[in-house]
Amino acid sequence: LNIAGTQVVVAAIPLRECINIPGIKDGTLFQKNVRQSLGLNNAVNKGIKNTIYSDKHRDFFFFHNGITAICNKLELQDQKLKLNGLSVVNGCQSLNTIISCSERIKTLDDTFVLFRFYEIPQRERADRISINTNSQSAVKPRDLRSNDKRVLNLKKLFEQKYPSGYFITKRGEQAPADKDKNYVLDLSDLGKYLIAWHSKRPNVSYSEAKIFDKYFEQLFKREYKPENAQALNFWMKELLKSWTDENPLGMNETLLAMKAYAPYHHLYAISMCFAISNNESDRVPNPGRCLEKAQQNGMVDEIINISGRSVNMALEAAANEVQPQGKIFSPHNWIKAKTCLAGINFAIHNYFSMLPMLPGGQELSKRLKEILALGNEDFEYRWEAD
Repeated sequence: LNIAGTQVVVAAIPLRECINIPGIKDGTLFQKNVRQSLGLNNAVNKGIKNTIYSDKHRDFFFFHNGITAICNKLELQDQKLKLNGLSVVNGCQSLNTIISCSERIKTLDDTFVLFRFYEIPQRERADRISINTNSQSAVKPRDLRSNDKRVLNLKKLFEQKYPSGYFITKRGEQAPADKDKNYVLDLSDLGKYLIAWHSKRPNVSYSEAKIFDKYFEQLFKREYKPENAQALNFWMKELLKSWTDENPLGMNETLLAMKAYAPYHHLYAISMCFAISNNESDRVPNPGRCLEKAQQNGMVDEIINISGRSVNMALEAAANEVQPQGKIFSPHNWIKAKTCLAGINFAIHNYFSMLPMLPGGQELSKRLKEILALGNEDFEYRWEAD
């Protein structure tokens, strides 16, 4: 077929032929898909598997939405289809599930799946097709951003800067086993770090949907240095060592129980330690420079301790405030509200003010001031995300 100037082939392909398609197991067939395999626990994938193993397997063709694949060039001669630059843009979940059922499928002669092949050499058009055809498994905003040119550029820069590292862009994607886990960074996590640090909104970090929908253009509109991305990655990995059952910082158990939300406030507090110490509370410090200064002086753990305890003090202070009549303090509501940030900032201010008065505090206060000192060029205004 020729539709809108595009060569199209629609075919019923036996499932047993699908398991021979190269690039499924290593994921190379799905480079233009918005996500990788989500595993057999996904509800849709369970349904596909159940159909294959049931006595209704012959109806697979009718039950399934089909698979969409694009290529740079296709030729159909004598009932043989030759494809160049093949990529599946909708059907990653299905093909991976089919592969997982290969022993069963080898016994099926009369089970087919619908394939649509499009000759689409244009990159932008291919991306639009990938986004618009992905509806069989629920597609999240993060999935739709995985092939964004800014995201792919950041992945390229990050992996060039850190050859032993890996930047994960797609849900379900795994870093190769030979990569250094300390330099593995997930796009979803980076979005949460950016909004906590650069937008000063850790209370929004819990919402992946908002980050990759409402705030994506604000967070990813500029070229971001891989050194800063890795600095945020490092800070987060290090501070999470405090969010364990051992509770080394002696945090309130209620705070510790909010591990899905509160560590982003801890990351925010690290940035505010530098900002407040430099009298730059309204601006945002460069995360790479912050890490550089902390590492050079062996103060990473100390800064993590100060910032973590400040978040804890802010929560306990809020819990002890008199509540409006009939209301009960809710830690979960507090951690998700923008008003909690003022409490964290006050706790940091209070720590720095009180430190010189404590035994041995003058020396530590002086050292901290020197270590936390940054130049004016190391600060910028926060990225709007309101």
